Amino acid sequence: MSAEQARSVSTARRLQASITREPALVEAAQKLRYRVFSEEYGSDLGATTPGIDRDSYDAFCDHLIVTDSRTGELVATSRILHQRDAERAGGFYSEGEFELASLHRLAGQIAELGRTCVHPDYRSGATISLLWSSLAEYLIREQVDYLIGCASIGMADGGLKAWRITQQLQARYLTGAHQRVRPRRDLPHLTHVSASRQAPVQIPPLIRAYMRLGARVCGEPCWDPDFRCADLLVLLEVSRLAGRYSRHFMRPAEASATC
Repeated sequence: MSAEQARSVSTARRLQASITREPALVEAAQKLRYRVFSEEYGSDLGATTPGIDRDSYDAFCDHLIVTDSRTGELVATSRILHQRDAERAGGFYSEGEFELASLHRLAGQIAELGRTCVHPDYRSGATISLLWSSLAEYLIREQVDYLIGCASIGMADGGLKAWRITQQLQARYLTGAHQRVRPRRDLPHLTHVSASRQAPVQIPPLIRAYMRLGARVCGEPCWDPDFRCADLLVLLEVSRLAGRYSRHFMRPAEASATC
């Protein structure tokens, strides 16, 4: 075992995941979000409280958190907005970026994943695996049929990388026409980018993880001026999770949900 693998195993053993709405833990998650999105990536969150990323959706979400049991520090988070709570919240967060009429016509329950981030010292496979396994347990327990979320791509180069990543994803992972959505704000600067004769662009790790789970992209990207990024809406049919991930995540989750 390499030194890096040993560190990953050691980290995994001390990480704990849970779903919470407890105010103190939610605030800790909001502080981590601010650190990552605003301080690290320069997003304009419009924070009303210094150092905290909070919006109106947080009160209606279940917050998935990962903590280091050795230190008690919250090191990763994501939030899940179930369809039943989205109705009380006035809709899904992504409806501010996309026209979701086609997805509302799908039979079954939808949940939305958002604000996923990991402390820079814990960006390892162990942390991501724990996030996904905990998410799988939630999807089974809450009888979710479809998971949606905005996958973000940085725009530091003016949009060229975002368009090229979009084209790579659409070539392999585009949904059927009945599951397409329309962005409310078209991506600026570059409207047509030829991917021919160009080397593939590295796809961000979180988006790669979505695709490995069996997710698909629902069309064209939306420009998010607050986060200064391009967002692609991704859709995951829970019943069609990729085989090796369903074996790794869903079966342990089913066992735990049954016990």
